[in-house]
Amino acid sequence: MMDKMKNEKILIVEDKISLQNLLKEVLQKNGYNVDCASDGEKAEKLIEKNDYHLIIADYKLPKKDGMEILKEAKEKNPDLPVIIITAYGTIELAVEAMKRGAEDFLLKPIDPDHLLLVVEKVLEKQKILRENILLKSETSLYFPLPEIIGTSPIMKKVSEEVNKVAPTDATVLLLGESGTGKELFARAIHSLSKREKGPFVAINCAAIPETLIENELFGHEKGSYTGAISRQLGKFELAQGGTIFLDEIGELSKDVQGKVLRVLQEKTIERIGGTSTIKVDVRILCASNQDLKKAVEEGRFREDLFYRINIFPITIPPLRNRTSDIPLLVEHFISKYSKEFGKKKPKVHPEAMKKMLSYHWPGNVRELENAIERAIILSRGDTILPEDIFIGESKDYKYSPMDIFNLPDDLQEATQIILREVETYKIEKILKETEKNIEEAAKRLNISTKTLREKIKKYGIEI
Repeated sequence: MMDKMKNEKILIVEDKISLQNLLKEVLQKNGYNVDCASDGEKAEKLIEKNDYHLIIADYKLPKKDGMEILKEAKEKNPDLPVIIITAYGTIELAVEAMKRGAEDFLLKPIDPDHLLLVVEKVLEKQKILRENILLKSETSLYFPLPEIIGTSPIMKKVSEEVNKVAPTDATVLLLGESGTGKELFARAIHSLSKREKGPFVAINCAAIPETLIENELFGHEKGSYTGAISRQLGKFELAQGGTIFLDEIGELSKDVQGKVLRVLQEKTIERIGGTSTIKVDVRILCASNQDLKKAVEEGRFREDLFYRINIFPITIPPLRNRTSDIPLLVEHFISKYSKEFGKKKPKVHPEAMKKMLSYHWPGNVRELENAIERAIILSRGDTILPEDIFIGESKDYKYSPMDIFNLPDDLQEATQIILREVETYKIEKILKETEKNIEEAAKRLNISTKTLREKIKKYGIEI
């Protein structure tokens, strides 16, 4: 019985049809997607047209030999692994092949079990390389099942919806105000899906300039523009076999919206500067804190894309609509930050809890988390007091010269408090003066728009 189909695509280049069929059968039985070519020229055309995870090529071939195929494969993609097989093995030939970038060198007759071991080892190495690319770009992979905290009726309903849609491959649109935890729910859907072992790639469409977002999503070919010194994979390719989460999808330009629609309809992409289409196997989850129906009416969002992503909408409720969950969330964040800061876990004074229960939380769960993080830093004994919870009035709160003498003795803690207060105060002030123009505010603050958005999110600042 054939194993579950894998995502890896392999090209076999072998002129002896009997061996070609044997290798193809062995790999297909183990779930790999296999193409074959009987000479070097046919292989060259297939390599140009398709994106392979691995090439297995005979050394002696009609028209072009295995070394030429190795050279052309590496020119197209330096990270593409190639295994050379031959009946004329010598140490000199093996050394030459490895010098030119071959991943391995196998002698005929080929032992099917040994071949499978080599293929699995090579593909696992390539997978790690892709993961490293993701980690370098600060993209999250293989997170454990996120904890969705809440027992209120409205949260139970949302959790039921998540559990129903997660096992399918349906596109999900997560709606809700900023700070409600849309990415957390996206991670939960991924973790509960059949793609759980694949990558989870999250990208905030609002945090990347319009001029760069297409490159970030779809990648580019070498030489496609000035400065493109090598091929770069986009997030859709890096998410192969997993899930891509497009946060704030309403911020995409109409042109990029069209390209995302193509992925949904045809499961293909084209890199910038590329001439061939690339098949992608990804599940798309989207999120927005704006009214996309209104955006469609105003001509800012494509109607056809809206209907494609609105197959299964889930609305995440604001915290003010589930206040019964606040004590559970407070307990969770206290445990988290007590451990992070190496402090004994404090209790919460009843008046402090009352203060939190009566607040309207415009920044939602993110604002609550920020308040608890600050309270853990500020709290002295074993209890969080009402005065340790800065909400509402904290927008106008800043240290006076005398307050400095009341800071914790620990220099790191004191620095964290002052830094948070100064940055929050300055960001809110500049946002007000620029009428919440992110790009203008970032220029005034001398930071990038991405950094500004990250700080706005971190500090629970309303925009």
